This record gives sequence, structure tokens and C-alpha cells, in this order.
Amino acid sequence: QVQLRESGGGLVQAGGSLRLSCAASGRIFIWLNMGWFRQAPGKERELVAAIRSGGVITYYIDSVKGRFTISRDNAKNTIYLQMNSLKPEDTAVFYCAAADYRTTGFKIEDYDDWGQGTQVTVSS
Repeated sequence: QVQLRESGGGLVQAGGSLRLSCAASGRIFIWLNMGWFRQAPGKERELVAAIRSGGVITYYIDSVKGRFTISRDNAKNTIYLQMNSLKPEDTAVFYCAAADYRTTGFKIEDYDDWGQGTQVTVSS
């Protein structure tokens, strides 16, 4: 089982930036695909960005392409989500999650372990 701890959420004005971090422990990090999900009130949880174990292959939903960047530091067992040009519709609880490296890491069903989430609020 993987333990995940997110940090970096907060309140920001539209157009601003935030960087989320997620520290992982409990399994060999390079054997994990990692993802950032978000869930807004009344909506389903959605995969925002994912990064494969090797750190090269990434995935983004269309609404964040060009604004968000996912990255990982395998030496620190940590992933990041740099969020720029934030919009009020980005407001949600953001969750870090881990999937086995043998999955694609591009579907919510791939993910077995979840962090507790961090709130991101974008004011207009």
C-alpha cells in the first residue's frame, strides 16, 4: 500500500498560480504511475493529469492543457502539479493517487491508493 500526502492547495485569484506536491511512501516509487485528480462539489472525480513511472509519458485533460504541468522527482518520491492561469472552474479538491506501473495510468480504475486531498479555490 502507498501512503500519499498532498500539500500546496489554497486560495488564489483567477489568473494566478499554485503548485501542488504529493509525497509518496510505502512502495518503490519508480514502480508507480502517478496522477492528479480533482472533484468539485456535485461532480464526479476526474483525472486531471497523469505521469507514467519513467517520467516521460504524461496525460492531461483538455481543459488544463497548456496551463497545468505534471512532473515527478523519483529521487524525492514526489510528484508535482504546476497550475498556471487558474480559472474559477478549477476550484475543487485535488487528490494525488498511485497506480501500478503495469497499468496505463490514464483511467481512474487504474488507481489503488489515494491521498486525503487538498482544497484549491480560485476566486473570480
